Amino acid sequence: MKRLLATNISRIMKFIGVYNGSTKHEPDLSHVLQRSWIGGLDKIIITVGTLSDCEPTFDIVKNDERLFATVGCHPTRCGEFVPDPEGYFASLCKQIEQHRDKVVAIGECGLDYDRLQFCEKAVQQQYFEKQLELAAKYDLPLFLHCRNAHDDFAAILQRNRDQLPRRGVVHTFDGTLEVAQALIADGYAIGINGCSLKTEENLSVAAKISDESIMLETDSPWCEIRPSHAGSKYVKSKYPTVKKKEKWEAGSLIAGRCEPVMISQVLEVLAGIKGKPVAELADQYYKNTTKMFFPKEGDVGDDC
Repeated sequence: MKRLLATNISRIMKFIGVYNGSTKHEPDLSHVLQRSWIGGLDKIIITVGTLSDCEPTFDIVKNDERLFATVGCHPTRCGEFVPDPEGYFASLCKQIEQHRDKVVAIGECGLDYDRLQFCEKAVQQQYFEKQLELAAKYDLPLFLHCRNAHDDFAAILQRNRDQLPRRGVVHTFDGTLEVAQALIADGYAIGINGCSLKTEENLSVAAKISDESIMLETDSPWCEIRPSHAGSKYVKSKYPTVKKKEKWEAGSLIAGRCEPVMISQVLEVLAGIKGKPVAELADQYYKNTTKMFFPKEGDVGDDC
């Protein structure tokens, strides 16, 4: 059973044992990746959130043909554009061009009105729209972020729709069915992770989204499915876990830190709420993701 996910390198310190500037255990990224491959993942997309993420990201992905990355600036970090907008944009272009074989999407970009303390609306809007030029320039899909900003988010995408032939995915989706359907009608996929499955209302929405429009993700090391989440009752996969990071062991996950292998739990919740076999949905979601981010593979056949 093959699967794909998008995880997140902007918190890579969590996988080298450092928490809030304090070392709690030895670096364990190699163990995290090994668990991923054993758990059935075929490829991993590491999501970049700022220009400074690029160097450590590409250091990780360059030596493994199963690892890929996005390039972009998260809405809460768009203030980084302001001192030298053209220079910052040119630097993003340089990263894409230097690592063209590894870059599969533009992002994480979008709007986040829940955290305006980090970046004001006008700046987010300006540089979200600016990053759409990257998608057009390099013919890449988008890895999108939207929090409490749907109207402005949709308006920016709509007025740029003609230059975005490959569209992309709206990740960590937790909106209404009507919003999901509008995005799907415009050609966007819906990214589902643990934070998309917190409430019974979330589950009701996810159950009604077309399987042909869903992609699985973890947003690791965040967005795990917690026991308090409505979706947790459908989770079947369990992993050896230590409660405290100071008690880290090579063969165990750390409580509260989501890992790529936990994408299987997202899959199990979707299978549970849709009443469909896990294997059937795994194949469909893998096909969706491959078609978006690896189109040459996605066009090979239905068994890809």
